[in-house]
Formats: sequence, C-alpha cells, structure tokens
Amino acid sequence: MASSLADLRLLPDWQGKSLELVLEDCRDLVEDTDFPTVRRWREAGGRVVGHFQVYFPEEIAHAAGTLPFKVRGAPIEPTRAESHFGSYLCSILKTSLELVLSARVELDLFVTHPICDAARNLAGVWGRNFSYPCEILYLPQNANSSYAAAYLRGEYRRLLRTIEAVTGRKVSDAELRESIAVYNENRRLLRALYRIRREAPWLVSADEAYVLVALGGLVRREEHNALLQYVLPLIERRSAKKQDRIRVVFTGGFCEQPPLDLIRTVGRSCYVVDDDWLIGLRWIVEDVPLEGDPLLNLAEAYLERSAFSPVQHDLRKPKEEMLLKQLREARADAAIITAAKMCEPGLEDQVAYVRALDREGIPYFVSEFEENMVSFDQLELQLETFVENVLFD
Repeated sequence: MASSLADLRLLPDWQGKSLELVLEDCRDLVEDTDFPTVRRWREAGGRVVGHFQVYFPEEIAHAAGTLPFKVRGAPIEPTRAESHFGSYLCSILKTSLELVLSARVELDLFVTHPICDAARNLAGVWGRNFSYPCEILYLPQNANSSYAAAYLRGEYRRLLRTIEAVTGRKVSDAELRESIAVYNENRRLLRALYRIRREAPWLVSADEAYVLVALGGLVRREEHNALLQYVLPLIERRSAKKQDRIRVVFTGGFCEQPPLDLIRTVGRSCYVVDDDWLIGLRWIVEDVPLEGDPLLNLAEAYLERSAFSPVQHDLRKPKEEMLLKQLREARADAAIITAAKMCEPGLEDQVAYVRALDREGIPYFVSEFEENMVSFDQLELQLETFVENVLFD
C-alpha cells in the first residue's frame, strides 16, 4: 500500500476529546448516508472492496491495501434501485444498490453471499449496472463436512485472485498474517466493549456501542483499533449509575440493521447486554493463528472459532440452543426477538426462538423493523408495558 494511504486518517481528530464528543462524531459518521470516510479514501487514490452482509474475510481485502467497506444499506429511499427488484423483498437489498446508483459510494469490487435467494441474486443485478467485478463468495453450506475448511480455503484463494486483479499487485502470506494480527487486535477490543456491556451496561448505551462497532466497516482497522483503545478506558471511568432496568438480548439484526433511533429507544427501557447487530464484524470470537497457512487459518476460524447466525447452517450450533446459551451467559432477564420486514430467514427464526423461550419460561418481546423507519412511539409504549410486566411479575 502506498505510504500516503497508509498514513491517511479517515476519522475526525479524536485525540484529547471528551468521550461524549468522540461518540457524537462517531454517531454522525455512522448516520451519514454519503459515507465521507469511503469518499476520502477514494479521493486519495485508494481502492474500495464493498461486501454485503453477513460475514466477509476482510483480512484478505485489507492485506491487498484496499478499504473493506461493509455494505449494509442505509435509511434512504431507493428511488433508482426500486425498478431493479420485485416488490416483496427486504429493504437492505434496494438501499444497498441505491448507494452506488446514486454515487454516494464508489466501489472497485462488490462481493455478496448466498445467505438467501435475494442476496445470491444481488451480484447479478449489481453486475448489470457496473463494469467492475461483482462476485459471489460461497461460504460452506455444510459447515460440518470434513472438507469444509479445504473448500473454504479455495474460495478465499479465488477471492484473493480477484482482489489482486483489481489492485494490480500480489499479496504475500506475510501481508495476510500482518492483516490477521490487526484484526485479532480489533476482535480483542470489540470483545472488551461487549464485556463492559454485559458487566456494567449502564456505562455504555446500546446505541453508543453500536456506532463504535459500525465504524469498523467504514475505516481501516488500524484506525478503528486506535479509536477503541482511546475510548474503552474512558467508558470504564464513566461515573454513570446503575438504574432499575431489565437486561435483554436483542436478536434479529444479523443482516438488515435496525435504525439507530430504534436501538436508542430500546436502550431507554432496557439494558441491551448482548445482540447480533453487525455480527459479521464480530463473527470470529477468538484470535486467528498467525503460524501456518493464513487462508486456511481464516477458513478454520470461520468454522471453528465463530459466533452463530441464521445464515450459517451448523448442526453444532442449533439456533434455539445458541440463543438460550447467549441469554444465560449475558444473565439476561428477557429476549427481544425481531426480524426485518420481508426477511424470510429472520421471520422463520422468530418461530423457532419463541417456541424455545416458551419452553424455558423466558419472557420475550416480538417485533419487526425496517431500516428507514422514522416513528417509534408505538414500539416504545409496547416495550415499556412489556418491561413493567417483567419487572413486577
């Protein structure tokens, strides 16, 4: 990577600022649908690899000197994109395409995944409108196969060749290991953030934690790491006091993201002590080994050192049992079970989750959302009623 890009700062200067001012800047960046950090990178001559939800091995794109950009839709009207899709599809597909059709974001490569029929077809729709490569990364459908890791390594090698063609340079194993080390540090810092949320959720609100994680999909991870290293001690030194709120796990935000105002609304009534928001940025839950074949190490980490999600079919991770485990480990009093409108995997999981929670006698609140929602009054009223029932039952 050119030295000018290596030294480029994409975030506003945060050194020496108060925690509140830093969080305000983070919030503004995450909510800015013009994605100024991506634009700044492009204007400096950098390449951008856009990847759709849920998981993508960003280390590979990072090692090639590109900016991995998490394509997660936006709260915008899909004016141009609407005509490219059928009516009964989730919003994130349309708004993601709208971002590039409206030139809010410019990419050099786009990668999607077959997490559902609509997402699998997204590469074809995208590719008919842009000249740069639009690929599908086929993550293993059978994560329990003894050949899954070798297969996935081959997919990662294919992805690496595509990225090398886009950038015009070869990526060495040493560069891959350096990127894995950067991301290992990022994973450690994100685990520390979530540890604070579980142990002292009054120190960092749900929406504050969300924007701190979301920034990782908008900047190079070295810069994200530096920001988290600065912010986490400030959060731990906060003087906020514990309030009488129930502890909840929020699930259903694995692909399309709930609006930030919805997360803020939930956080006013409950302590959200765990969630699946932007789970792809936190998918690998342990350090990836630096010794040996870096692509194989990444493949094995995806399979063996990972979280759970409706989009990964792993018999060792039955989703109902994984949710119950998540609730136990977070010492949660209740669950908030949501799904994005028109999201078939999410709506299907709601049924399975509700049955498991009923069986265990765990309270739950069921809802749905769309990324461009603007009114939350009814949701807030319903949620407050639910919380009171849990508190005084």
